[in-house]
Amino acid sequence: MYLSSEKKAEIFQQHGGAAANTGSAEGQIALFTYRIAHLTEHLKKNRKDFSTQLALQKLVGKRRGILAYLYKKDIERYRAIIKALQLRDIIK
Repeated sequence: MYLSSEKKAEIFQQHGGAAANTGSAEGQIALFTYRIAHLTEHLKKNRKDFSTQLALQKLVGKRRGILAYLYKKDIERYRAIIKALQLRDIIK
């Protein structure tokens, strides 16, 4: 499997504050970004995998929703996470 429990704990440790803090918005955004990158690479090789394409679109929507929540809740945390993950500022 591409996402082991150790890798997931590392992502939450780096962006969520603690490995057990899986509910933090920053940790979820970082996890979704990792999964989006993996699915994007898969779709470059398998162009006709439409179920994966649908899953990727749903993940992007979830990440965007959490980013919008974070933007409304705490703009500084939002700016920090988009800078750390090198994402575009999608909330205008």
